Amino acid sequence: MAESFDVAVIGGGSGGYVAAIRAAQLGLRTAVIESEKVGGTCLHKGCIPTKALLQTASLLDAARSSSRLGVRIGEVALDWPAAARNRDQVVGRLHQGVQGLLRKNKVTVFAGRGRMLGRGRVGVAATGGQESELEAGTVILATGTRVRSLPGLELDGRTIISSDDALFLDHVPGSVIVLGCGAVGVEFASMYRSMDAQVTVVEVADRLVPLEDEAIGPELQRAFERRGIRCLVGARLDPASLRRDDAGVSMSVSSAAGEERLEAEVLLVAIGRQANLEELGIEGTAVEVDRGAIRVGPTMATAEPGVYAVGDVAGGFQLAHKAMHEGVIAAEAIAGRDPHPLRSRLIPRTTYCSPQIGSLGLGEAEARAAGHEVRAGVFPFRANGRALIWGEPEGFCKVVADASTNDVLGVHLVGHEVTELIAGPALGALLEATPFELSRAVAPHPTLSEVLGEAALALSGEAIHL
Repeated sequence: MAESFDVAVIGGGSGGYVAAIRAAQLGLRTAVIESEKVGGTCLHKGCIPTKALLQTASLLDAARSSSRLGVRIGEVALDWPAAARNRDQVVGRLHQGVQGLLRKNKVTVFAGRGRMLGRGRVGVAATGGQESELEAGTVILATGTRVRSLPGLELDGRTIISSDDALFLDHVPGSVIVLGCGAVGVEFASMYRSMDAQVTVVEVADRLVPLEDEAIGPELQRAFERRGIRCLVGARLDPASLRRDDAGVSMSVSSAAGEERLEAEVLLVAIGRQANLEELGIEGTAVEVDRGAIRVGPTMATAEPGVYAVGDVAGGFQLAHKAMHEGVIAAEAIAGRDPHPLRSRLIPRTTYCSPQIGSLGLGEAEARAAGHEVRAGVFPFRANGRALIWGEPEGFCKVVADASTNDVLGVHLVGHEVTELIAGPALGALLEATPFELSRAVAPHPTLSEVLGEAALALSGEAIHL
């Protein structure tokens, strides 16, 4: 007889394993079906290994500039095998932690691919070819996304690579072209430059990180160019012009400056990801797919009774922390609770290039397009004592507010370690803090966090240190 569960989660990534743990905490007999390793893309191919290598890159930069602070280190060199070992050790430790949490909460893990077979039935195709069936009162789809490319730019894992491939190369390429300058593209561009590669970034939009507030991209481009990263924005690559051989790749790129031919050892394609929707068994169900993602309601329920979807496969921001919160919402809804929906304006976004980016809510132009009467306050890090002590004066904090309602619409940071600062505005957004409250929250001195209150004061021209 088929084993019976209250909840079957197809996919054990960030959204899936958290949904399973929360469901088990609420007394539901829960299973996770995962074809690779629990923890998913974030743990094994994304957030964690990438940030481990970016930490190595950051330490290289700090060591090279240490003489400014009176510390003489001598020759600074990258030990790639050691960096890779550290990356793997961090991933391995966290993977063991996720496995332990699932065991602790008595979640049953099935190794294989899950597929809905009909109301209340889930099939499991194990890696070895065996097939089994589970009974499940509710199914949560949490299958995530995978990297995508363009016709003519077929990935080979050697000269044309994805972010997945880049993490596990056995060396640092001498030269890299990065196609696509969203979060993934600029993180790898930053990392490779710190590791002494020659880097050119190519972005079809008119600025780097085009989904961020319009002031962020130009600031990041100035910082990148000071570091020796060549930035081609408003540029198009011609896939038909691509040539690859043992030495690397070459291709034609056109921009406002004309057409030129680029050459590099490696082309990193970072143009986004697509949802894993194939072979889930959603055909013939009421599950709706909209613009490449499963459509869900406020509690992550699909249009098919008893089927939920969380994480990247459910659309919206492709962020692990967003997926985790959605997993909790789905599990609590299944258990009969009344969870608060996750509003997109409460989800912080972080990018770990150098300088870093942290953002929340609407950008200035985005807010105007949405019909708000907008005012913005900006405070630069060059006027912040801690940033100067660190020797990191680049960047700023921008607070975007509605002039008529006094609502904070967005907070946008670019600068040193700002990924650690954006959690404060996220809490403020949850509590519906006003600009006055942001400005009157006492920040310790000297810290980078002082820029938050100063930017809020700048909304009314009352910043003290500017």
